[in-house]
Amino acid sequence: MGRLLLVRHGQASFGADDYDVLSDAGRDQARRLGAHLAALDVVPDVLLHGELRRQRDTATEMAGAAGWRLAPRLDARWDELDHLAVLGAYGDPDHQALDRRAFQEAFERATGRWAGGGAPDAPIEGLESYAGFVARVRAGLDEAAHQAGPGATVVAVSSGGAIAAAAALLLGATGPDLAAAWSRLNAVLVNSSYSTVVVGSTGARLLTYNEHPHVTGPSLTYR
Repeated sequence: MGRLLLVRHGQASFGADDYDVLSDAGRDQARRLGAHLAALDVVPDVLLHGELRRQRDTATEMAGAAGWRLAPRLDARWDELDHLAVLGAYGDPDHQALDRRAFQEAFERATGRWAGGGAPDAPIEGLESYAGFVARVRAGLDEAAHQAGPGATVVAVSSGGAIAAAAALLLGATGPDLAAAWSRLNAVLVNSSYSTVVVGSTGARLLTYNEHPHVTGPSLTYR
């Protein structure tokens, strides 16, 4: 039985000039996760991450704390959706001035419209469609599950949107149900949480979702 762990990156720098940087709390969350997985005797054969800095740095911090010696590999299929572009096209044009709660509400409204296929208020050239996003995540999931194969362990560091899409696909959701499941699953993911996928003769199946015993109290964040 193979195993694939889908890890959400640690907390990014909300409100900073560069969001795509782990906050001090985010680095601590990644190190906590590495120590937790080491205590569970998790030793991956493959460590993947998307192109974003917060994903790469989470993989590095986690691996260091766990004592893993393998080199992380880039797989851009695990990138997050461009949430700022989606907000700009479908959401509040003043989203950068919002606090965390208001931002989350605006984000959920915008991504709901994006996933529902509605026309954007402000079309943005090159904006990835929801269907394209899901297809990209599906390809990354299929490849990671293939690498897990019979008896291997793969860890993929990604982001909430991509992990929620993978989980919705694994649950067998399709059409409008897929978009609805994705939205609900995306809303609850904890920073540095992990979800476990088992890979056997019948394919990949979601075993657990959004585990986060390593972060409690002030160390537990959603954005």
